[in-house]
Amino acid sequence: MTELSVCIVTYQARDLLRECLNSLIAQTKRPCEIIVVDNGSSDGTAAMLSQEFPAVRLVQNQANLGYTRPMNQALRLAAGRYLVQLNPDTILQSSTLDDLADFMDAHPEAGICGPRVTNPDGSLQPQCRRGDARPLAVIAYFLKLDRLFPKNKRLGQYLLTYLDENQTSRVDAVSGSCMLIRREVVDQIGYLDERFFAYQEDSDYCLQARRAGWTVYYVAEAELIHYGGMGGSRVQPYRSIIEWHRSYFRFYRKNLAQDYFFLFNWLYYLLMPLKLAFSLAVNLFRRNKSITGHQPAANSKVEHV
Repeated sequence: MTELSVCIVTYQARDLLRECLNSLIAQTKRPCEIIVVDNGSSDGTAAMLSQEFPAVRLVQNQANLGYTRPMNQALRLAAGRYLVQLNPDTILQSSTLDDLADFMDAHPEAGICGPRVTNPDGSLQPQCRRGDARPLAVIAYFLKLDRLFPKNKRLGQYLLTYLDENQTSRVDAVSGSCMLIRREVVDQIGYLDERFFAYQEDSDYCLQARRAGWTVYYVAEAELIHYGGMGGSRVQPYRSIIEWHRSYFRFYRKNLAQDYFFLFNWLYYLLMPLKLAFSLAVNLFRRNKSITGHQPAANSKVEHV
């Protein structure tokens, strides 16, 4: 059996995809297959893959189908013992995927793991390891209370600000920018929930895996660079803003709402469209568009909930 199946969904990101694939091939020693699903790009992605990476298996969609459905297209074709979701705007560092697979080999209870994801300047992208996006955690995040009180476990619950970024830790979720999944997890719980067009599908999948008895780990020893928001979300920023907020609503309704009193849920649902309207308005005046309504840093980091 193939050791690793690397699955990539891309849209209008030809040059970033080339760089990603070059790093993947150079840095991975375990036998792997690469499956790329292209969402109808018009930037020459298919021709580039045919000419420069003939071993890559390409699935071409005729339109932008988002992220979750195309990723499932790739995952269903995958033959590997470990399945890897990887964004095209990532650069693997020394032995990233090998390190993740080694960790999984040594921890049979682990169903999913993800690496330390950094910006190009080497700083951590804190969204690569997360707690469940419960109301207090989300509100503290948007009000930046987690930055004011980073060691507070309640206020820092979403981005786990109280954990050492250089220490491998058991977490609630890791980022779909690079997520390694054990084959047995897919056999047990199935594929990504396609009700999520894009965004939150990674958090939802990690939660379903945990409910099925698996653990999720952030592996600090493995590392990759993620440019963030340089593909589809930057090409169609306003659609991305809407889909991001819609996905959080669906995630909350599916997984968390039953834990709260219905009157609280009504109030929380009211806040969601207000947050969406705020994000759309703010992005009108920003040079670099961000799906959450927060200004991306110069290195194009994009924040997620």
